[in-house]
Order: sequence, then C-alpha cells, then structure tokens
Amino acid sequence: MSKKMLTSSERLFRFLPQIIKRYSSRQYSLLENNANVQKKRVQLFEKERARQAALHPDIEKIEVKYEGHPNDCTLIMNKNISTPYSCARHIDQMIMDRSALAEVNGQVWDMHRPLVEDCTLRLLHFRQVDPYYVNKAFWRSASLMLGAVLEMAFKDQFYVELCSFPSPNVRSGSFVYDVDLKMDKWKPTVAELRLLSAEMVKLSMASHDFERLEIDASLALKMFEDNRYKKAQVPHIAAQSQSGNAVVVYRVGNFVDMSRGPMISNTNHMGRCTVTAVHPIQTDQNQLFRVQGIALPRCIMLNSFSYSVIEDRARQINSGRIPCIAAFERQLSGPITDYNMLE
Repeated sequence: MSKKMLTSSERLFRFLPQIIKRYSSRQYSLLENNANVQKKRVQLFEKERARQAALHPDIEKIEVKYEGHPNDCTLIMNKNISTPYSCARHIDQMIMDRSALAEVNGQVWDMHRPLVEDCTLRLLHFRQVDPYYVNKAFWRSASLMLGAVLEMAFKDQFYVELCSFPSPNVRSGSFVYDVDLKMDKWKPTVAELRLLSAEMVKLSMASHDFERLEIDASLALKMFEDNRYKKAQVPHIAAQSQSGNAVVVYRVGNFVDMSRGPMISNTNHMGRCTVTAVHPIQTDQNQLFRVQGIALPRCIMLNSFSYSVIEDRARQINSGRIPCIAAFERQLSGPITDYNMLE
C-alpha cells in the first residue's frame, strides 16, 4: 500500500469495495446514481430560488429592531432579501460568527431566511443562558449533515435512499438518520466508522450555509421522485404546512433534503464529531439502518475522557420512533407525524 497520505474521501472509497463484497446481496439498477440525483435536486433548488427572487423586483424597506449585545439598535433592511445574518454583519463580526439561530418577533428563525416584515430580532448562540432552541437546531442540523455524508460517501454500486430522522432529542444521546443502504446486513468496522466521522468533519470544515427554501408540493414531488420514502412523505408534510401545499427544503453544499427546521446557520458551527454506530432496524415493510452520531458545537470543549463517555452512550441504539413506511405510502384522512419535521 502506498505511503502517500490519502484524503478522507479517498480512504473511504477504498473501504467500500470491501463492504460491497462482504455485505451486498440485493440487486438494483446502476442507473440509480446518488451523484446524478443530487445534481438534479440542486438544479431544481436553484431554479426555484431564482424564480422566487424574481417575484420581488422592487426593493421595499423594513425596520428591524435588534435586541442584544453589544447594544440595542434599529436597522433599515430590505424586505424579502435581508436575513438575520445580513443584520448580524451590520452589528459586529463576533456576533455574526457566533450566531447560530435567530428569534424574529418571538419565533425561531433560520439565519439565512429572508425577513418579510418589520420585526424585532434576537440572535441566539450556544453559550447563552438558555440554549434550548439552539441545541435542538444543532441536533437537527447534525442529522441532516449525516444524511448528506451517507448519500455522498458510498460508491455508485450502492444507491442510498435516505428515509427520515426522528425529531431532535438531545437527551437520547445521539443524532440519527434512518437509511436504506440496499444491504441485507452491515456491521461497520471501527475504521469504517472513523472514515464516516472524518467525512462529517470535512463537511463541517467546508463551511456550507444551511439554505432554506419553501416550495410547492408538486415541485417537491419532482425533486424527490427518485427516493421512495421522501416522495411518499411529501403529501403529508405539505398537508401540515400553513398553506396546506408547501414543503420546506434545505440545501447544504450539493445536498438537498426536507425538514421543517430551523437549522443552524452554517456547517462550521459543528466541532468534534463521531459517527458512533449503525444498527439494523425493522420497519413495518423492510429493514433500514439507523446510523447514529455525536457532536459538539465548535465553541464547546470537552476533555478526552468526558467525550469518550458521551461516545459510549451514543453507541447504544437510539430509542427514537421507527418510521412506519405504510403510513408514508398510503393516503391518510388526517396528518401524521413526519420524522424529518420538528414536533
């Protein structure tokens, strides 16, 4: 083996042929390619974002009353264009860097979500007295990042179909994504888990914004038509929206997924991270894998012993609800719980 240093991606892809040889037994079409599907979703996302931006050719001003460090102030910003992050840039560099989430008129709000009216604004961070909403957003964002890694990490021999992740629960000890890997069994080695962890860190260091977009259900169906589970969830998610026909999607780099959110502002808020375990779970229709991890915000430090304790806990199977595939795929008269959505 060459002594040349390999990137985490190169090393991960060197492991995957062994995974295929050891575990793969299902047949599937190689025409289903995660890279092609990701490219299509990003193109649809960008096209729709441009269309929505064109709906507001005239710039209207709004008054944003900021409350917080270093001083309360009033900002004149652009309606449907300016975001809490835009406001933070006018206030202070330190405030901009540490803010992970916003509170707009008392409602938790993504940092990169446009402001739509006159409002009061507070910027939330991990070291505030009560970081409840920031912690939940961090946990949710970690699940979404894990989904991005799982879609990108495997070679084309595997068509990865993400299913869903339970509502964020910090007390559960781990963030989660349930995924169909088209394998009958997989017990990853320590080295394989380490490589997936390295991909999470790599994604964090890429400093991608969590870009939010609210789209029509018909577009969401087109965007996720290549994923059995996501496609089935779209009507139920849309039915729970205020308009009854809207789905919120997030883009992180080349990855697009559904979630009500909110998310943290940027992947670089994630610091130390470990993908700790992969557990097979049985749904009402088929087997999925529950991939679990633990992470700390970049600004939070723990010594090695303390971190090893929470790593050990995160290896235990997460007790979050197991997806009910039949509930996703049949038409229901009333709303159901969507596992990608905040409770």
